Amino acid sequence: MNNPTAPAEHLLLLASDFTRHNDALTRLRLTGSSPATALTHQTSLTQNLANSALHIVDVLNAQPMYHSPAIRTVYARVRQLAHLATDAADHLLDAVDILDDTRAGIPVQGEGPLLTHEQALGEAGSRLALVRDLTALGAPDALAPAELFVTERRRRGVHPLHQPPALSPAQDAALRAVAQGEVTIADDKPYARRDDIRVSISTIRSLESRGLVAREPCPLWLHDERVHLTSSGYRDLAATFGRPQPPALTTARPTSRPVTNAARATTR
Repeated sequence: MNNPTAPAEHLLLLASDFTRHNDALTRLRLTGSSPATALTHQTSLTQNLANSALHIVDVLNAQPMYHSPAIRTVYARVRQLAHLATDAADHLLDAVDILDDTRAGIPVQGEGPLLTHEQALGEAGSRLALVRDLTALGAPDALAPAELFVTERRRRGVHPLHQPPALSPAQDAALRAVAQGEVTIADDKPYARRDDIRVSISTIRSLESRGLVAREPCPLWLHDERVHLTSSGYRDLAATFGRPQPPALTTARPTSRPVTNAARATTR
């Protein structure tokens, strides 16, 4: 039996991989002893993002479904993620070639003056900056089609096989923030990259106790850990997409009976 949320779960995993990739990018420096080697390693990680996105296309193809405009949008966004990662990997390869050619005494692109080591590092650094810009929004850009896919499938009467446990509004918001790569921890205190997101440590601990999130070492300066979804977290979050929201509780009193101003007739 096909899993109706499988593409969404793969997209949430891809979002986590974009976050890990971008964390690694922030610590990549070209001032070390072997910048070309560091760039080559990063290129492999970036190419893996492209391969994962292309695999999601195969997962989508395995789902028996009508290709509505919403589903076609999901396909388009997944392919965009693949192209984005491929372009980023190409920029990294260009940076490696610039450094290797300069070390070997070969002019860049076979013409022009030979770059100095400092100039080559500057050219490579500009490519690295492009990669950071290209992949910066990879996690939220993967979350969006995941939610669109499940919401559209629900609209077509195909519901997730798995029903997640009830989540409080704070837990639901925290899971989404984690999926978008927003949540880190320093000194056991959560930090969200966006100002409009608030996540408490008690919420993180409650999600950890349910096996939905886990902490990993974070390479960012001044941050100790990054919070990521677990496999159960991918499954449960995907199953919440498109689900009708429960009606809000109200404390309003029942409407009182109208008061009549008509005076009673005086009896004599």
